[in-house]
Amino acid sequence: MGRKLVVVMPAYNAEATLERTWQDLPRDAVDDIILVDDASRDRTVEIAQRLGLTVIRHAENRGYGANQKTCYRAALEREAEIVAMIHPDYQYDARLLPLLVGFVEHGICDVVLGSRIRSRAEALAGGMPPWKYLANRLLTLVENLALGQNLGDFHSGFRVYRRAVLETIPFEANSDDFVFDSEFLAQAAYFGFRIGDAPVPARYFAEASSINFRRSVVYGLGTLRALLQSRAHRAGLIRSPLFSPRPKTG
Repeated sequence: MGRKLVVVMPAYNAEATLERTWQDLPRDAVDDIILVDDASRDRTVEIAQRLGLTVIRHAENRGYGANQKTCYRAALEREAEIVAMIHPDYQYDARLLPLLVGFVEHGICDVVLGSRIRSRAEALAGGMPPWKYLANRLLTLVENLALGQNLGDFHSGFRVYRRAVLETIPFEANSDDFVFDSEFLAQAAYFGFRIGDAPVPARYFAEASSINFRRSVVYGLGTLRALLQSRAHRAGLIRSPLFSPRPKTG
């Protein structure tokens, strides 16, 4: 089954890890790799250009969610049939990309997440801080209940999407901050897309991107708000732009 696979990387100060992430990608299976740089203060752009990636630069720092918006617009413009998003911080094992893509390519899922939590022992042995593990478990439980899913990790930075998902979800209305990810999955569930996950080992180390405790609390509250908006919109109590189909273009 032929398909055009585009990998997108939302990057910010990733000079220490970008090349290692790129080396792990099975590049013979990828048609294009787009790196969107969110006004990094290091050599991220220089390294990306040396590696031959397609580079898009933000003149000023816009935030993680805004970075993903640029990523997905660029992938759709390049006529991607499948889009994979992976953080260039070497936290996820990019060698597993073809396996995740296979679930989409063979029509089993529309959205596939790389789950960092196959077991508690494995996640903690990989370096996930205990407080982050606990927060992930609690939020994931609430999200599964609210959205009717059965996922192991709602908060992964390794994701694969079928093109129709990005053409349907109004992601431009989402937050420009980290809660973009939670809003996107709430939208995917609302629009009836099939969401699945597969175990992907994760590494936690100094250069791997991770938000601090305060930002995590803000993220958690934003996730709960997205779930409430989804339920209220579905019940007809509010009309949220997050859950109105993306306008058709072209």
